[in-house]
Amino acid sequence: MGLPPPPVRPDPDHVPTEQELREDLAAAYRLIALHGMTDLVFTHLSVRVPGEGHRFLVNPYGLLFEEITASSLVLVDADGEPRQQTSWPVNPAGFVIHSAVHRGRDNANCVMHTHTLAGMAVAAQQGGLLPLNQMMMEFIGRVAIHDYEGVADDDNLSERERLVQDLGDKPAMILRNHGLLTVGHTVAEAFYWMWYLEQSCRIQIAAQSSGAPLAIASDATVERTRRQFSTGPTKGWLPWQALRRKLDREQPDYRA
Repeated sequence: MGLPPPPVRPDPDHVPTEQELREDLAAAYRLIALHGMTDLVFTHLSVRVPGEGHRFLVNPYGLLFEEITASSLVLVDADGEPRQQTSWPVNPAGFVIHSAVHRGRDNANCVMHTHTLAGMAVAAQQGGLLPLNQMMMEFIGRVAIHDYEGVADDDNLSERERLVQDLGDKPAMILRNHGLLTVGHTVAEAFYWMWYLEQSCRIQIAAQSSGAPLAIASDATVERTRRQFSTGPTKGWLPWQALRRKLDREQPDYRA
């Protein structure tokens, strides 16, 4: 098998179609499942659909992430109510966190939320994420903390405001006693932040579990390392092309 053609850097002015977004988001669901970051049928990944009004694509409630396809994703409004005919229910309560972030951040086109073992373990620690590895140092100053207020539901609407305030302009957040959340201009960017936030949490738990003294870099080294990582709307686009090629080879039905 020959090498695939090199990826073409995306046009910053390109406005994705709904079908393009459906395929990107379905790919993200499959990849979250493939890499062991799911919680049965719970948690959500969502993406904003361009156009009039506030419309988003989200998973039908009850499907495993590995079952998600582009056509099975449901178009919902800002309250998580379906705006298309669907044979599967949608969980509006599960969309509360997503709707808050989408409404509060114009550039949060994609929002990802997970309940992973490593993510929840770090979310249970007072110190948050530690600068133990260079990939973790990218998050220093870029990961917010939101204190736990109970199950995110419509009975606590004021939490939406606090959640958005806590997130600020950061691309990632640790939901204390809960899990992880990332946002991005694109599905690719949000997935990049989630992938490396998850890896950072796994590294932290593994390092702490060893019982050996932790080597924490100096503040100056951490800041220098953090600045060495690029940011911007094309963040994550290169590995995303490779991941999509992998799915095209191994799980091509995600596009259906």
